[in-house]
Amino acid sequence: MSVTDNAEATVAEDAVTLAGEPIAAEAVDAAISGSESPARMTHREVIQALSGLMLGMFVSILASTIVSNALPRIIADLGGSQSVYTWIVTTELLAMTATVPLWGKLADLYSKKLLIQVSLLLFVAGSLIAGFTPNVGVLLVSRIAQGVGAGGMSALAMIVMAAMIPPRELGRYSGMFGAVFGVATIAGPLIGGVLVDTDWLGWRWCFFIGVPFSVAAIILLQKTLHLPTARRAVKIDWLGAFLITAGVSTLLIWSTLAGQHFDWASWETAAFVVGGIVLLALAVLVESKAPEPIIPLGIFRSRTVSLTIVASVLVGVALFGGTVFLSQYFQVALGKSPTVAGLMSLPMIFGLLLSSTIAGQLITKFGKWKMYLVAGAIVMTAGMLLLATIDATTSVLLLSIHMLVLGVGVGMLMQNLVLAAQNDVPATELGAATSALTFFRSLGGAIGVSALGAVLANRVTSLFAEKFGAAAASAGDGKVPDLSTLPPDVLAVIKDIYGEATADLFLVGAPIAFLAIIAVIFIKEKPLSALSGDERRAQEEAAGIPLH
Repeated sequence: MSVTDNAEATVAEDAVTLAGEPIAAEAVDAAISGSESPARMTHREVIQALSGLMLGMFVSILASTIVSNALPRIIADLGGSQSVYTWIVTTELLAMTATVPLWGKLADLYSKKLLIQVSLLLFVAGSLIAGFTPNVGVLLVSRIAQGVGAGGMSALAMIVMAAMIPPRELGRYSGMFGAVFGVATIAGPLIGGVLVDTDWLGWRWCFFIGVPFSVAAIILLQKTLHLPTARRAVKIDWLGAFLITAGVSTLLIWSTLAGQHFDWASWETAAFVVGGIVLLALAVLVESKAPEPIIPLGIFRSRTVSLTIVASVLVGVALFGGTVFLSQYFQVALGKSPTVAGLMSLPMIFGLLLSSTIAGQLITKFGKWKMYLVAGAIVMTAGMLLLATIDATTSVLLLSIHMLVLGVGVGMLMQNLVLAAQNDVPATELGAATSALTFFRSLGGAIGVSALGAVLANRVTSLFAEKFGAAAASAGDGKVPDLSTLPPDVLAVIKDIYGEATADLFLVGAPIAFLAIIAVIFIKEKPLSALSGDERRAQEEAAGIPLH
């Protein structure tokens, strides 16, 4: 029996479970026959609409990673300090992570098409300012604008997909988005390295390169994306939005600075952590009483949503942490150039692309999805354990296999976690649930990069002291040495240090990835709905389900 043939049966099943409340059969009948459900988009129309979304999502995510190999040149040209080095990356990530919940809530209230175009315009403005920046201060401000725009695209792309496409058919499309996310995340360092190494382009093109693609995405979306807008009286919970943003930003700033600018166990840590927790506690209090909360607390009553959020945090740690520190390993432990280091990331891209696409197609064909979550978590953990065996002498072939395994695991997990959560919430909360997963995945990535970075820095310092003595380790002050100035015997030791420290980093990360296995095992598999988000919304309204 085809997906279309099953639609009416699935409608009835969905209607009975909406918002966890029983619905009378008469309401179900009204939902099916009496409501004005929006016309289902054809496959061709969906692909056309997705082209603009994928283009916008690609360039917004690319902005987070493309500067990684260009940072040394940027800092040198603008006369920035070592502390600025980290903040050029983290300010964009902070802005993106902190604003995702607000974008998700706005998507439940206003035109999704307009919101996506606004997010792309913000990204374009930030990119142009960054490309023409005269100093690091302006650059940091521009990165905030880029981050806000990127946060909008990251959240809204999946929300729009859920509005257009039924969960039962979402697999074959979400696999493409998973591939775009992975390719943009991992290919960023490669593109950035090529631009920096090309004399007639330079690092400013790391920011300019996204502008024409963003403009093209805006035009494509205007022509191809046609979604109904639910017009109703709304009241944005701005206080809740402020408290969520302030609380998350406080904790992210702490995780970025701790271990580098002050000790993990210090009064500064206590101030940041207590301040962040108090702000988030106040946010929960405000959200529980707000008529239009930014993150409806009711979504956490769903075991599926809660567990997918936990797993998303862990996937964020594996994806962001793994790619950031592998890039450093390629350049320091293996002595590769920025461009070659980027090319060495291709096996992970291929694994992610392959697994996300195949898993999506199989989910669409058979309607089963939990097995791919469990398999993905297991394979991701195996990839982390394999990378825990690397050193400065590991062959490129063996390293590529290890990275391929990690990419395959993340590819099966990432987008299918979103699919599971979207299938489990009322249509009126699709935006909030999707943005919550995106938010916590980014949060996990930010904290993972910071925490694992601190582990790496401490391990490098202790190995320096072991190999060269405490005085030499103190004189180095934790900075990455300039390999081109070192004699061969010292260079060999430095490479060994960074190779061993990176392996230890993945050894620490493996138990974190293992927790994702436990989380997804306890997710209950629910049949995928054959209705799109807009059709489900029409059904809920006809059946008398209150809007949240």
